[in-house]
Amino acid sequence: MRKVLAAAAAIVAFAVPADAVFGQQPSTQQPSLPQLVTNESTVAEVTRPAAFDIKDPMAVLAYVLGSLPQRVTVYPTENYYYFKFVHAGVPMAGNLRLDPRDRDKGKVYFAYYEDSADWKKGGFEQALELDGKKNVVVERVEPLLYRISYQGTSVLFALNDVSQIKPPAGAISPDERLIGPVFDESAMRFFLVYNSKAKVFHYVLDETAPVPDGLQPLPRSDRILVGKRTGFAFYRDHRLDRKILIGVFEQNVRLNSYFDGPFDQLPDNFIEGETLRQAIVDSEPSLKGQIDRLGYFPKDDVRYAISPYMQYRNESDLLQVHRCATDRRVPAAAYYRCFVMDDAGPSTVGRPVALRELRGKSR
Repeated sequence: MRKVLAAAAAIVAFAVPADAVFGQQPSTQQPSLPQLVTNESTVAEVTRPAAFDIKDPMAVLAYVLGSLPQRVTVYPTENYYYFKFVHAGVPMAGNLRLDPRDRDKGKVYFAYYEDSADWKKGGFEQALELDGKKNVVVERVEPLLYRISYQGTSVLFALNDVSQIKPPAGAISPDERLIGPVFDESAMRFFLVYNSKAKVFHYVLDETAPVPDGLQPLPRSDRILVGKRTGFAFYRDHRLDRKILIGVFEQNVRLNSYFDGPFDQLPDNFIEGETLRQAIVDSEPSLKGQIDRLGYFPKDDVRYAISPYMQYRNESDLLQVHRCATDRRVPAAAYYRCFVMDDAGPSTVGRPVALRELRGKSR
């Protein structure tokens, strides 16, 4: 998984004032006018002379920390703080991550790279682990609040406290258990649930707060709604009053953008005990003894990806989910397997698992 080199937003995109309330969600802030971005400011930015060596990661770290306010909020629930800047006319992106496995040991992960684009492949990138050996000090100030200091500059990183966000009554079926609330870097919020009867995971849209997107129904099925900003596609469940994430736009996955889906923003700080590992092993018994409690393969430091949704390329790809959910040949017990896709390949975006199983039985 390439998330240590994840796509990013503007360097101040997740910053909040120094006197902001810890754990405050964006939806609780007072209404304000949108930020105006002009071509004039863009031209000034891309023509600005380089002020530091982009190949010196410690110089880049000093620039990043020095550009931030004294306190910022890390909204995504896998604890990545994303940033973006232009260096010598080249768009750069990166992140700082406070991994729950070792942040209390004084470690932080720092990565930056040339931002992705359709017309180019690869590019310069750096990724490294930082601690006292590099004169970087990481201190736990209080639960979910960490101070990162380097060369006399200190910034407080307040991790997003979503512990009190609960799904509304009736949004989770008796066969499901809540793994935890997810705050994606797209600013979309979800509840990650596991259905032990169907043995599948779902990302259920959190509608306990205003949804930061305009969801528009497809002309050919109003059960499917697609976000005008994110491209996230949802299905209105026939059985419960909720929307299940069924697709993300394939190009966003390929470019590793903000909108590549919530598979990389699990609720790490709030997963209780063995809840996640038990669910993963229940869905894939072959993984027993292979992963830790957060779903990592310790030998390779790679994480099991929970991405049941489709990587769609056009509207017709999404319609197969509706066909599955309304197909009378699909057993009632397999209904929720309509919202989980089989493996995608170079010529397919994947299809509902329940349809694949149905066709397999008919042979």
